[in-house]
Amino acid sequence: MKSSVKIFSGTQSKYLATKIATAFGVELGSSTIEKFSDGEISAHFNESVRGSDVFIVQSTFPPADNLMELLLMVDAARRASAKYVTLVVPYFGFARQDRKDKPRVGIGAKLVANMMQASGADRLMTCDLHADQIQGFFDFPVDHFDGSSVFVPYLDSLNLENLIIASPDVGGVKRARSYAKHFKSELVICDKYRERANQVASMQLIGNVEGADVVLVDDLIDTGGTMCRAAQLILDKGARSVRAICTHPVLSGGAYDNINNSVLEELVVSNTLPLKEESDKIRVLDIGDLFGKAISKIHAQESISPLFIK
Repeated sequence: MKSSVKIFSGTQSKYLATKIATAFGVELGSSTIEKFSDGEISAHFNESVRGSDVFIVQSTFPPADNLMELLLMVDAARRASAKYVTLVVPYFGFARQDRKDKPRVGIGAKLVANMMQASGADRLMTCDLHADQIQGFFDFPVDHFDGSSVFVPYLDSLNLENLIIASPDVGGVKRARSYAKHFKSELVICDKYRERANQVASMQLIGNVEGADVVLVDDLIDTGGTMCRAAQLILDKGARSVRAICTHPVLSGGAYDNINNSVLEELVVSNTLPLKEESDKIRVLDIGDLFGKAISKIHAQESISPLFIK
């Protein structure tokens, strides 16, 4: 007898989990997250999960309560005799801490991976990890989806005449190149130098953008400083228009002011994270359908390759 699928959500990702459940064809499962007076978190399910394939949706952005909710829900599902527990983490927090880039620092992404495994999870579904090698931090299957599945159709709809793809830094070249390959367009690179985190000291453009409609591609946007500076540089070099696509709208600090005052035509993001503010320059694309289809294929033990843009 085939097990049933039940989809649940942590507190901060319920808006997306509801869309994922709808795309799959079930109602979002009922669960409760409670807090003691000192802030300690308690999680429990309001319905049986015995023998079920349980999918728990929660992006692990700050505060750390979001990660803790996810871990406690996995533990609760395991102790309630769920057959299989999959973490659905559209935005994998701590991913920027994927290596020792200086002495005496922790590797946050590996620590989170260890915690997820220790909680009893069987699988991870996520989207646009900051570094692909994070998949190797896990000893269970990782389904790593690509935001291009929602961004490419949108870019197609714009019918940009002279499209050029740009990477806002050297580290994002591989991601940007995949877009350039799909659209058969040129690729340019903004080479930046940082003095410290979230602060760019200098930037230069590698490539020609004269008269082009340029699309900057990145996995996430935090304060927006790098992206807005890159957009200004590209426009100064003769581009006709500049827009950006970023899967994860972290948008902290002065990000909204930076974007609203920038030369960007628009910033296109997905709904892996909830927006803190509204902005006329920010367009949000729904990624729930992608995860809903993925859950269907995983439950049916089918290949997920058709979900990727070639």
